[in-house]
Amino acid sequence: MKKWFLMVALMLSVVGMEAQQVSEIYEELPNPVATDLSKWTKVTNPIVAWGSTDVRYNKELPAQVTPGAPMNLIGWMGEKLSAQFVISTNRDMKNVSVEVSDIVAKNYKISKWNTERGFVRYVMTDELNKDGKGACGYRKKEDFDSTLVADVIDHITPTLNIKANTTQPVWVSVKVPAENIIKGMYRGTVTVKEDGKVVAQLPLTVTVKNRVLPPSSEWAFHLDLWQNPYAVARYYNVEPFSQEHFDLMRPIMKRYADAGGKVITTSIMHKPWNGQTYDPFESMVTWMKKADGTWWFDYTVFDKWVEFMMSCGVKKEIGCYSMVPWRLSFQYFDQASNSFKFFNGKPGEPAYEEFWTRMLKSFAQHLKEKGWFEITHIAMDERPLKDMLATIEVVRKADPDFKLSLAGTYHSELVDHLDDYCTDISGKFTDEELARRKAAGRVTTFYTSCAEPRPNTFTFSPLAESEWFGWWAAKLNLDGYLRWALNSWVKDPLLDTRFITWAAGDTYILYPDGRSSTRFERMIQGIQAYEKIRILRNEKDKRGRSKNYSKQIDKILEPFDEFNLLEVPAEKVVNKAKAALNKF
Repeated sequence: MKKWFLMVALMLSVVGMEAQQVSEIYEELPNPVATDLSKWTKVTNPIVAWGSTDVRYNKELPAQVTPGAPMNLIGWMGEKLSAQFVISTNRDMKNVSVEVSDIVAKNYKISKWNTERGFVRYVMTDELNKDGKGACGYRKKEDFDSTLVADVIDHITPTLNIKANTTQPVWVSVKVPAENIIKGMYRGTVTVKEDGKVVAQLPLTVTVKNRVLPPSSEWAFHLDLWQNPYAVARYYNVEPFSQEHFDLMRPIMKRYADAGGKVITTSIMHKPWNGQTYDPFESMVTWMKKADGTWWFDYTVFDKWVEFMMSCGVKKEIGCYSMVPWRLSFQYFDQASNSFKFFNGKPGEPAYEEFWTRMLKSFAQHLKEKGWFEITHIAMDERPLKDMLATIEVVRKADPDFKLSLAGTYHSELVDHLDDYCTDISGKFTDEELARRKAAGRVTTFYTSCAEPRPNTFTFSPLAESEWFGWWAAKLNLDGYLRWALNSWVKDPLLDTRFITWAAGDTYILYPDGRSSTRFERMIQGIQAYEKIRILRNEKDKRGRSKNYSKQIDKILEPFDEFNLLEVPAEKVVNKAKAALNKF
């Protein structure tokens, strides 16, 4: 049997091996927008100045910044803060590097090891569909205006050559310690060097508030960004689920965990999304019909993946996709014919129930043996109500204690059936439904997809929209946010974020080698705001009485409106809300 498993598991997990492992230094794609040299005539020396994390600076234009302007970050103990500065140069610059000093106040400091800096690299992006109503559907590159956009935060590349008449952004993150620190203003310096010689020094101050944000492992915000291990295996040309594969995935998945990631994405059947990503999801469960007609299931790959993700810090929930895939065809290995075959069946059909009941009973037993049953969810996405109700019935018959989840349209009929219910941003639960779900310990979140023009996380989306999500969840009393996907990379993810079916950046928000993105860092800011709001709402005085900040917080959250983002951009409402929240 072991021999059969090894053969079948290999066949089920095969991915295309095309790309080469990228080195720490790489070249961006040529800029399709020509540089207008007349725009650079007033730049007589390299400009190095603080900018804004709201802005994606154009590579071919001098940045509109104020040299000498200060940068003061404000945050709680335990909070991660971000800033961005730019280098606009009129000449070639060689081997540019960036250093961040300790940030100190009296006998206390924020160590330089608590900081991270990275060149913000340019990738190719596109735009919304021509009607401006979304970004779904087949996309021919020639039909869209494609430009370079600053998104990758490249902390891997130690030095960078910057060409003349070019703007190069740099992202700086500061993690304020939660312990051994006091409130007050801390001062430090960001130093820019060229060939080891100092070009500029930028003062950086951090005002630390007398409040503490707990570690991300304790955050309540339910962050669910779908992971794709098969993309990593293809990109680096390694055997899926080998030690090398896990080593390459760890920095990526650790960033997800450090942002408060709660859910492990697993695929329990072949191509649950019908191969709609560049690297399709294979089954992490081996399905085999033996020669004698009995069935055998092996969970070795599933177990290895779950154990790895847990070792990275993602432990709250296991999402298992999908009993209702986008194409209702289920692959298994037929021992008698020594070939793969497909079962075609629909929810509500007796054959479908028989096919899945046998697997679910085996799966439930295995999960209980591993101690994972209580956190495992049989998961579906964007499936019709009729199919969902029929599928729920099958699951309940197999084991009534199985948990269920759906990312899809709001249906009142499903509210009391789903342990994790994520609706699109337009789906609204009633206050009574939310209260009932919270009392039952159920998770209620929202998601955005290619269908929403704004707010969104495309590589052309305004950066503040990624932070907006956390504030929105707080306003609606939701538990968190879901987005597909964390790392369903395209062919060359460091160079070109465009994809044949969805808008650029729709399929991933983290880059190879654990590189972050401007979108991801702003999302973290929003999650932290959500946690700060939660803490303030629950804060009590020394006598155990509520400090009753809710009315003030409700007023801060009132301007957040998904229908008004064209007239009032996300950055305006986010920055105003952030300033108000930092006054507590």
